[in-house]
Amino acid sequence: MEKISVIIVDDHQIIRDGIKALLSEVIDIEIVAEAGSAEEFLLRLKSGPADVVLVDISLPGISGIKLTQQLSLSHPELKVLILSMYLNEEYISNALKAGALGYLAKNTTRDELITAIQTVAEGRQYLGKDVAEVITTGYIQRIKTDAAIEKDVLSRREVEILRLTAEGFGNKEISDKLFISIRTVESHKNHIMQKLELKSAVEMTRYAIKKGLIQL
Repeated sequence: MEKISVIIVDDHQIIRDGIKALLSEVIDIEIVAEAGSAEEFLLRLKSGPADVVLVDISLPGISGIKLTQQLSLSHPELKVLILSMYLNEEYISNALKAGALGYLAKNTTRDELITAIQTVAEGRQYLGKDVAEVITTGYIQRIKTDAAIEKDVLSRREVEILRLTAEGFGNKEISDKLFISIRTVESHKNHIMQKLELKSAVEMTRYAIKKGLIQL
């Protein structure tokens, strides 16, 4: 049986050791190398190819996402499987856009890790159960947001400010997050209240909750 050759890229030795232990008795998977950084991995890659690389997002120097993007251009035959503690839609989306074929949470099970490696080695996408749930939740949230925009004629920026206001952020915090002036934030809030016939931040919060724009 031809084995799937795997390289582990993670800056924590205990994580690399744990993965090697989990996969040590899997007959069709072989750990051929490990690296504590993207730079170390790229040097190792010069000595021989591999089928799958397990990459952590948080790495010293070049991040896991930047490494994935680089590999998609320089080594498109190498399948990237992200194994990360970060479970939010932004990280997942950026990893997939960069060229990763799979994404797993670090609290995944041994069986799921094996399945993920086997799946991406075949050139098919694999998303862990927790990852798929994050993506689904984000998709549903966007549907609700789009519905609110369509029905209430709010711009996307206004919906964004409405959500941040409902989450308890002040004008200064919102301006910093969105890279706009405090005056612009205040102007958007006034427009939101006029359009929705609301009179205060409290009423804006109630509206956002009712529309499902924030989760309690």
